[in-house]
Amino acid sequence: MLPARHRLRERADFASVLRGPGGARAGSSLLVVHAHRTDSRQGQPPRVGFVVSKAVGGAVVRNRTKRRLREIVRAELPSLPHGVDLVVRANPAAAEAPFTELQQTLKSLSHRVIRRLEASA
Repeated sequence: MLPARHRLRERADFASVLRGPGGARAGSSLLVVHAHRTDSRQGQPPRVGFVVSKAVGGAVVRNRTKRRLREIVRAELPSLPHGVDLVVRANPAAAEAPFTELQQTLKSLSHRVIRRLEASA
């Protein structure tokens, strides 16, 4: 479980990351990672939200996929810069992917999207 200060919860926060100006996105066949940074969150810990739709599978499969993603992100939190909000969207292939493949993909995509954010700042 992610600590409360690292979780995106509000619909407006998700919308800001997914559709707001100045965001960045990187994707693969397994995952899509969206990132957004605002001046109002500068210096605050990074927050992460997850989107796992019914296209991924039934409730059991979706919850298992979210648990796996949360565990990967929990281990990566120290490497995420302050003031960044991330949304990790799982594609249907993520349900069947091995944990190590998910881990490598998420790490690679999150670093790529953060580099894009920093380059545009």
